[in-house]
Amino acid sequence: SDAICNFVICNDSSLRNQPIIFNPDFFVEKLRHEKPEVFTELVVSNITRLIDLPGAELAQLMGEEDPKLPGANSTASGFFRSLMSLKRKEKGVVFGSPLTEEGIAQVSQLIEYLHKNLRAEGLFRVPGNSIRQQILKDALNSGTDIDLDSGEFHSNDVATLLKVFLGELPEPLLTHKHFHAHLKIADLMLFDEKGNKTSTPDKERQIEALQLLFLILPAPNRSLLKLLLDLLYQTAKKQDKNKMSAHNLALMFAPHILWPRNVTANDLQENITKLNNGVTFMIKHSQKLFKAPTYIRECARLHYLGSRAHTSKDDLDLLASPGSKELQPLKSQKRSRLESCHQEETQQRTEEALKELFRHVHNMPDSAKKKKLIRQFNKHSTALTPGSDVPSSPAPRRTRSRSFSGLIKRKVLGTPVILERKSRDATPEPERVSKENIHLLQKCGSPAHMSQTKLKSLEGQKEESCRRMRTHLLSKDSSSL
Repeated sequence: SDAICNFVICNDSSLRNQPIIFNPDFFVEKLRHEKPEVFTELVVSNITRLIDLPGAELAQLMGEEDPKLPGANSTASGFFRSLMSLKRKEKGVVFGSPLTEEGIAQVSQLIEYLHKNLRAEGLFRVPGNSIRQQILKDALNSGTDIDLDSGEFHSNDVATLLKVFLGELPEPLLTHKHFHAHLKIADLMLFDEKGNKTSTPDKERQIEALQLLFLILPAPNRSLLKLLLDLLYQTAKKQDKNKMSAHNLALMFAPHILWPRNVTANDLQENITKLNNGVTFMIKHSQKLFKAPTYIRECARLHYLGSRAHTSKDDLDLLASPGSKELQPLKSQKRSRLESCHQEETQQRTEEALKELFRHVHNMPDSAKKKKLIRQFNKHSTALTPGSDVPSSPAPRRTRSRSFSGLIKRKVLGTPVILERKSRDATPEPERVSKENIHLLQKCGSPAHMSQTKLKSLEGQKEESCRRMRTHLLSKDSSSL
């Protein structure tokens, strides 16, 4: 269940040698398209964990209420709004129209050209030629193919036209619904040891909040925002040539990316600094902002695997906390199971090989070599002989006696007395004997049976010798009398 797809079957021969691109946000995008309500609830619940959004602002973010923007009730802004609406009456396919994939495809030509010409000094600040810009604008609106590398247009013409395109959108690239959320993100600061808020921005929380907000942007807005921020990031990297830092670029693009439409600088007042700094932060960290947070990826993955979905980062932190027996990593459990199975399989193969070797030795013709091999098996029976635990009996050790009676016994009875004493003291343990060893013992005779028979004969010899001694002594006494 950990690996959903290990390989790809492709019937198109032209694509088989192409590299496979792995998208870590696959389940995130799948959840966004198939279950947008579940996806939005998941993301917004984590946004509210990071920033404090009152009921009205949360309703605006969710699209349940119309956004209340600064300067909406002022006379000046109303006049400015009507002027801009007159200006947009003649809408083209690209400029002045709501953002579409077709419009992004046309504007991406401008972005690709600017990536090749980032060294122009004052890029995005120095205006281009208005006549050339109008020619280029009409060509983009009509869908005509344009060769920007022909030298007909200057990089300043293209850069200015890109700003015009963004400025004529019906709403900013980050939409009106997200305006208040971005103001709150600018206020995310670190806390000191006493829990007091400092003036140092909490960059990690700001990046996480922006990642979440970008996830719920409309797809065309998110696509164009990624292309634009990447362009501005590459431009700022060459500021030694073009003299355009991330902050300078933010001053140029904040009104088009984040400012509400039809407002003036007086309407925003103290929020201008926050908005400009916010766009500067986006440019500097643009390479991190379009990746879904790890816990969002995991929640989306668990949703499609049929497991219990965890709705926040706190749930996953609790899931990964030590001390919980049921939360052991699956990989370690699988590894231990594989190791135990491997050990059992190896042990089973070893036993089978030893049994086969023992059968081969047993079926050999009687010879000194066979007897030697059997002795080796019996010597290492616990380690080598399969199913056999019969230990080889040690050689009897003769006890030394200096008494005269002991000398008589050794002369008359010999060593079997010692064997008899040892046989009475020793208590044999129950032993497990394999089928092959039983057959071998039946053929060669049991050591225990042999010792008992020998002891019986020795006892008979002992009684016979005692009877002879008594007879000899009696006859000697009678002769002396």
